[in-house]
This record gives sequence, C-alpha cells and structure tokens, in this order.
Amino acid sequence: MDSIIVTGNGPLNGQIPIAGAKNACLTLMPATLLSDEPLTLTNAPRLSDIKTMTELLRSLGAEVTQLQDGQVLVMSSHALNNHVADYDIVRKMRASILVLGPMLARDGHAVVSLPGGCAIGARPVDLHLKALEAMGAELELKEGYVHAKAPGGLKGGNVDFPLVSVGATENALMAATLAKGTTVLNNAAREPEIVDLADCLRRMGAQIDGDGTSTITIQGVDRLNGATHPVVTDRIELGTYMLAPAICGGELECLGGRIDLVGAFCEKLDAAGISVEETKTGLKVARKNGHVRAVDVTTEPFPGFPTDLQAQMMALMCTAQGTSVLEEKIFENRFMHAPELIRMGAKIDVHGGTATVTGVERLKGAPVMATDLRASVSLILAGLAAEGETIVSRVYHLDRGYEHVVRKLESVGARIERISGQ
Repeated sequence: MDSIIVTGNGPLNGQIPIAGAKNACLTLMPATLLSDEPLTLTNAPRLSDIKTMTELLRSLGAEVTQLQDGQVLVMSSHALNNHVADYDIVRKMRASILVLGPMLARDGHAVVSLPGGCAIGARPVDLHLKALEAMGAELELKEGYVHAKAPGGLKGGNVDFPLVSVGATENALMAATLAKGTTVLNNAAREPEIVDLADCLRRMGAQIDGDGTSTITIQGVDRLNGATHPVVTDRIELGTYMLAPAICGGELECLGGRIDLVGAFCEKLDAAGISVEETKTGLKVARKNGHVRAVDVTTEPFPGFPTDLQAQMMALMCTAQGTSVLEEKIFENRFMHAPELIRMGAKIDVHGGTATVTGVERLKGAPVMATDLRASVSLILAGLAAEGETIVSRVYHLDRGYEHVVRKLESVGARIERISGQ
C-alpha cells in the first residue's frame, strides 16, 4: 500500500485550486438514470469514488464518457439493460444506494445491494427505504439486497424524516421527480449538495421548490430531459486546505472558495484567530496574530459545523493555546484519528462522542495510519506542522476524496511525497 511522507517545513504560501464536490458529483451521477437523454457534468473531481460510481452505472447499462482529463462526465441511460446493483461494486461506497430511487422511479423496479464505505458508524439506509415506501414502493430485504418495485409507478406523498439525512433526502428527491402527483419532504437536509442536485434536476425539467430549506416540494413530471450542469465547489476540500495555513502559518488563497459553503466553519476559524477574506477568485486565509486559540466545536447538519471537517479541526486544535472540546453528533465511532494524533504527541481524551484536546507547543513526526477518508488528511495536516517526519500509511482512503493532494500542497511549499507500496 502507498504511504505519504510529510516533513514539517514552516509556512505555506500561494494558491490552491479547489475541485468540484465529491459528495455532489456522486449524487448527480445517478440522476442520469432518470432520463434517456444525455446528462453532462462539468467540474467533476477526479477521484476513486467517481470511478466506482462510473463502474456501477456502466454495470446497469449506462454509458459514461470522461473528457478533459476526467473533469467532464458525459452520461447516457438510453439503453439500461440491468436493474441489479451488485454487491461487488456497491460494497465499496455508500453513495451506491443512490441508484435505487432513480431506477425505481423510471422503470418501476430495482434490486440494490446494501452498501459499504468508510468505517465511521452504522449509517443505516432505513430512512431511504421509508421515504420510498411513503411514495408507494414495495420493498423487501433478502440476502443483503433491497428488492424494490412500484408496478404502477411511484406516487406523490408526504415524507417525514425523523432525522436529517443527506443521502435519504437525495434519494427521495430524485425518485419524486417522476412520481405521480406532489411529494413533500419534511425535515429535509439543507446541504449545498442538495441545492446542487435540485438545480441539476430543474435543468432536466423537474419541478422542485424549497431546496436549501427543511421542506422541499416536488411536483412529479412525466419525463426528464438531458442537461449540462457544473458540479458545485467541494466545501470539505475547501475547508481542509483553509486549515493548512492555520496549522503551519503563511497565507493561502483557495481558488473557487465561497464563504456561503463554509459559514459555520469560518465562524470557528475567526474565533480561533484565523482570518478569512473573500477575493475575486476565492478565499484568502492566514493567522491573524501568529497563534491559534482553542475553540469548542459541535458537528451538526448544514448549516452547522460539518462532521467531515471535524478530524481536520482536531488537528488544528492539537497545537492551539488552551483546551477545546469537540463533540461529534452526526456519526458514532468518528474519533479513530485521535489515537494516531496522540502518537504524534497530541493530548486528547476521548469519551464517547466527545474529545477534549489540550494544545501542545508542537507535534512530533511519527508513523501513523489512516482509518478513513477525513482522518487521513487530518494526519497530513498535522504532519505539516510537526517536528520531523510523519509517515501516513493506508492512504488509499485519501484517493476517495482528494485529488492531487501531494501536488497541491507541494505547490505552496510543503515537503510531502507519496511512496508506492511494495
């Protein structure tokens, strides 16, 4: 397996381009299943998860062509010949469940394996299934697969989510576009990726109101057409690189960044002593007065602090002045990076869903192991500010969510290299 070697090397300066959002693109790609006309996505990120979704769509009979070094995806589902999403593909990535709603809405039947993905908690799919049942779907779980059918087509209904779920909102939103009548999603997720999906579906002819709020209303239509849609900026990659100059000094401009994508995160950076300035081309980030103050963080659904930036924020707090408390309210079992940061000299005490971090003067390089996607990049950030050499192993997680991370950090002065495994 590959490893990444990071050597603390002082401040970072320059510009880093931010890619299109992984979580948005993985949601937009299954939307092609709703139409027999082509759907083209621009600003697509070049990640292993995108390759996995491409493999899944092709297995269903969709055509997927990559242009401009993978940044443009041209998809067509005019000749679907399979309605079974196989375990061997689905197990690699939880977003695979998002083919269920579109296939069921368009053709009235689908069989989808229960998904896999990062080991950061159970993340059950029951909310997806209950939403589809509210639209008249008949569902049965057999031997690890969801067998779904709607012989007369899906019908509009009221979907009341007991918990906010981004994935379930996305699945229900796509399915409702072709349902007969009006569907109302209550307690819907408000994430930018939801708004981006709704924008794309409207380009395809869907009738959707209320995206970005907790109540989304969809008036079903008979068919959807093709469209071209740009993938929204990746707010998690954006927040990750905004933390680089916060951790090791310097000034970085994150090209394509927007404060509205990371508002709650920016509020915490400001409280910690980090300046975030809007420019014509993105966001410029630097320490205000040379040191970082400890701040408390609680993860929440959007517009709150993102769970996908919790690990990276913990890395910053490891050398902040004072003690911070990080509370994880979205996923259980999402502090697996803490023991690895402790190997680097961090002072972290974890109890259930709460981690207490007492800042130290400096971290020290050490061999560490990535346990999931966001944990892997948090260890790289910590290594940028550590004394000596940090070796991060199992970085295949990183390839799922960050394109060209070594190249991007090298371009702003980091000492970082990727070593191929034997």
